[in-house]
Amino acid sequence: MSDRKIALVTGSTSGIGEGVARRLARDGMHVIVHSGQSRDAGERLAQELDGTYLQADLADADSAAVAVGGALTTLGRLDVLVNNAGISWPIPHADMATASPDVWRRILEVNLIAPWAVGTAATPFLARAGGCVVNVTSHAGVRPKGSSVPYAASKAALNHVTRLMAAALGPDVRVNAVAPGLVDTPMTASWTQAQDLWREHAPMRRAATPEDVADIIASLVSHPYVTGEVIVLDGGLNLT
Repeated sequence: MSDRKIALVTGSTSGIGEGVARRLARDGMHVIVHSGQSRDAGERLAQELDGTYLQADLADADSAAVAVGGALTTLGRLDVLVNNAGISWPIPHADMATASPDVWRRILEVNLIAPWAVGTAATPFLARAGGCVVNVTSHAGVRPKGSSVPYAASKAALNHVTRLMAAALGPDVRVNAVAPGLVDTPMTASWTQAQDLWREHAPMRRAATPEDVADIIASLVSHPYVTGEVIVLDGGLNLT
């Protein structure tokens, strides 16, 4: 393992995160598969990819950062951090009362504070390796849309944090983000209205796949000069 680059992908037992983990493993990296709850699935995937499993609850960003720091100290290096894990549930934007301060705190803790805390724990290792961070944000962070106002705001904030980190950590660590629109995953399979929107109005006439997102992330990981970018991956829907 000493000759292999190491990548940590948060929230990597299904959907986008699993696609990214599989792609980076195919690219020859030792992948740290992470989940907060799905330990059995995480251990199976880590074994399949000849990687490592890490369980950490990102709803408690402080303890998650401690867990990440301990794992990286054991492994001795980190080349790539993909902050993919996030939470969301539908709240109509006009329903301000349901989007309570508690909802805001829960979403921001996982979607914004945890990537910052995990990134902080990872930075010394990334700097030694000349590594990079890729944050998975959302189309909802660049347009006034999304499953809820707190969710969209958390992703917009993470886009800006991406740029701020890139400016602060260069040249030792590169930091970029990918902002997908609708992605075909088990979670979105029943989102018929969103599926219809992408099929009828996006120039590419379909939602993205996890592999589409993984390909962009792999490209950002491999390119030594790109930093501070937020790549919108929405099949062109942003044009309409």
